[in-house]
Amino acid sequence: MSYSETFELPEHLEPLLKKAKTLEWLTLLYLLSTIVLMYLVMGSSQAMKTAWLEDALSMLPAISFLIASRIFDKKPNSKYPYGYHRVFSIAFLTGAVALFGMGCFLAIDSTISLISQEHPTIGSIMLMGNQIWMGWLMIVVLIYSVIPSVILGYKKLPIAKKLHNKILYTDANTQKADYMTALAAMLGILGVGLGFWWMDAAAALFISLSVIKDGFVNLKDAIEDLMDRRPVHVENSKPDELVESIEELVNSWNWVVKAKVRFREHGQVYFGEIFVVLTPDMDPSVNFEKGIREIKKLHWKINDITFMAVKSLPTNIG
Repeated sequence: MSYSETFELPEHLEPLLKKAKTLEWLTLLYLLSTIVLMYLVMGSSQAMKTAWLEDALSMLPAISFLIASRIFDKKPNSKYPYGYHRVFSIAFLTGAVALFGMGCFLAIDSTISLISQEHPTIGSIMLMGNQIWMGWLMIVVLIYSVIPSVILGYKKLPIAKKLHNKILYTDANTQKADYMTALAAMLGILGVGLGFWWMDAAAALFISLSVIKDGFVNLKDAIEDLMDRRPVHVENSKPDELVESIEELVNSWNWVVKAKVRFREHGQVYFGEIFVVLTPDMDPSVNFEKGIREIKKLHWKINDITFMAVKSLPTNIG
């Protein structure tokens, strides 16, 4: 017996989803302003160019989340009988591929600059009758780029955990650590000002390696989710204890001799099968429906359950 219905986020989580959307719109607006300001002041600095491209890439998770959040709860149909929950997984994968690919490009570009010993020049401009070194303007823009980012990241983290949303969590975690990118870029700019030409490219290389690391970790998680890995927590990729709770609950029923369960993630929610060896003369139609209702009370993430009566439990499901 299988059980699936139109997904509706629990009422107590609806305000959190709405808040997450608002935060992502704010993120996009602030990133747009940052990207424009960085472009105006970056000059020939490799570190500033790398930080600028990273900020441009930072828009992808926010855009992906906003698009996916408009699709994920659409009703199942004949073409998509399991619904649209995996749109979050697809968005997560798309952002991870873009991040990893751009990180590799930036690392190669920065390495070439170091090997070819390109000497960046940071000039000066006249502002209100005073000559100002462009490096100071770059640093001011970098400070502006990091403060809102860190605040938004910290605000998104608890929401992402409660919504079990990996693309939102990754976005929040990346923004929370954005100060490292800004600090590396500032050191590179100051190094050029002190005559150490190589510090600019070295800072750019550090930033690009950070982008590669984030992209690789996210890409690995996204691929494992699409390969139907067992459900894990968004914050640490440790197995979700909810699966064990479901198996313990099913094995506690007096009409079940023994049972095994397996679940996988479809975006924010879980789909799974329950294999049960039944007691003699048990009526599956009544008890299966009752059991499904009881299981779904454990957590809102449990969305689709299939019961399968078997003579012996399979040994290849962990």
